[in-house]
Amino acid sequence: MAKTFNITGACFPKLHYMVNLSERLEKIRKMVDSGSYFTINRGRQYGKTTTLLSLIDYLGNNYEVVFLDFQELDSSSYADTASFVAAVSSMLLFTVDNLPDGVRRQLTAFEEGTETIVSFQKLFQTFTLWCRESEKPIVLLIDEVDTATNNQVFLDFLAQLRSAYLARNRKPAFQSVILAGVHDVQNIKRKIRPDEEHKENSPWNIAAKFNVEMNFSAEEICKMLQTYEEDWHTDMDTEAISQMIYDYTSGYPVLVSNICKILDEELAGTKNFPDKADAWTKNGILQAVNIILTDASPLFGSLIDKINTYAELRNVLFDILMNGAEITYNPDLASIHLAMMYGFIRREDTLVVIANRIFETRLYNYFLSSEKERKSEMYRLGEREKYHFIQNGELNMDTILERFVVSFDDLYGDRGERFIEDDGRRYFLLYLRPLINGIGNYYIEARTRNSERTDVIIDYLGKQTIVELKIWRGNSYNQRGEKQLCDYLDYYHLDKGYMLSFCFNKNKKIGLHEIHLKDKLLVEAVV
Repeated sequence: MAKTFNITGACFPKLHYMVNLSERLEKIRKMVDSGSYFTINRGRQYGKTTTLLSLIDYLGNNYEVVFLDFQELDSSSYADTASFVAAVSSMLLFTVDNLPDGVRRQLTAFEEGTETIVSFQKLFQTFTLWCRESEKPIVLLIDEVDTATNNQVFLDFLAQLRSAYLARNRKPAFQSVILAGVHDVQNIKRKIRPDEEHKENSPWNIAAKFNVEMNFSAEEICKMLQTYEEDWHTDMDTEAISQMIYDYTSGYPVLVSNICKILDEELAGTKNFPDKADAWTKNGILQAVNIILTDASPLFGSLIDKINTYAELRNVLFDILMNGAEITYNPDLASIHLAMMYGFIRREDTLVVIANRIFETRLYNYFLSSEKERKSEMYRLGEREKYHFIQNGELNMDTILERFVVSFDDLYGDRGERFIEDDGRRYFLLYLRPLINGIGNYYIEARTRNSERTDVIIDYLGKQTIVELKIWRGNSYNQRGEKQLCDYLDYYHLDKGYMLSFCFNKNKKIGLHEIHLKDKLLVEAVV
């Protein structure tokens, strides 16, 4: 049976095309060897379960590795201590074949309810016996801990793990405990007293810092595609294709696999991509990205749900995207902590940026398509005029900018400098959004997004267009912008680019004019 690219559930090397996990597994093994207890918390569909399952084989020669999935526990398992102990005992009895006889008898008593007194103390005494009699050190892996993190019984269980860790020099304990989930259980605050003046501490403050990179690198993607190429012989440029996939995903595992799956299974064999060789191209990737951006997937459903749930999360993302804010990484801020934990952002030097281009474009679409934005005059104008700007299947950007300049000046030209600086570029994106909706997509070049300058890269039916949006800061600043735009045109192998300048000079002349610089044609629109 041929391998496939998998985007649902765990991946297995015999069934799926996968990035080689050996390097990150070796780093995790070193943490296990040192006796670390830690958490792997990453966003949804980040490969956490695949990593844990791979660890079972990777550590198997030296350790007894026990894997528990807390998704298998229903709500009744958290009703009280006895229910939780019975449920965990049942999972261990079903999962572990070589339990010592005394341990098996005790766990069976917990499961069947024949034990007179059930407590975490007795459960962990059983664990101590197990660790003492096991031929190998025991590593405990617990997946999907999110299902239990808001439950006091689970927090008591964590506290017992902490106590066992602290006492490991006096009595046998697990060699390592690894918890996996989206939420960072290290930051769970446990109420010690139920009254208002309670103290708080973390039942998981023993956790070591997990610094293993979970994103795929371009090189790792390339090696995966080389394996695919050995099977299908498409003659693709694996390095170029891998780099382009990485550019759009920043190595977010499920997005990488999804692009590859669409190329392999959805596009290959269609009218525009008759075979696999046609699909594994730049145009194929652009089409795959467009499909992902318009797909109602569980990943994006979960992300949007988080935005609607946490106002501070929504505000910080809006500030980064719509206002060009440069926000310093500060894990003590709730908004930054939430955005990092759910995978919306990543750290880049001292600042935070949106995690990848696909997330960025999806979030732009979300913010620009809100009921309030869709009622704006500029959005409705774009909807009414969108069919006027398509010529021979291509966007006529000259006409788009020409029309935008006139419309913006008519609607907002008298609003003043503050309005234009804060909202001018947002209105261009509102105007652009309905023009390319469902056919093309766009993203913001992260290296140029700030309060004064933004480069928008538009993909429309396989053709890319660059539009630099900037606030007018004088001729010298404008000339630097022209040079930078030429550099980007070289990078994207384009001969023509566009500039949209929001100018506060009272003597400005609105409209379009052409600039010839080196071998490039720049069209500047001034508003």
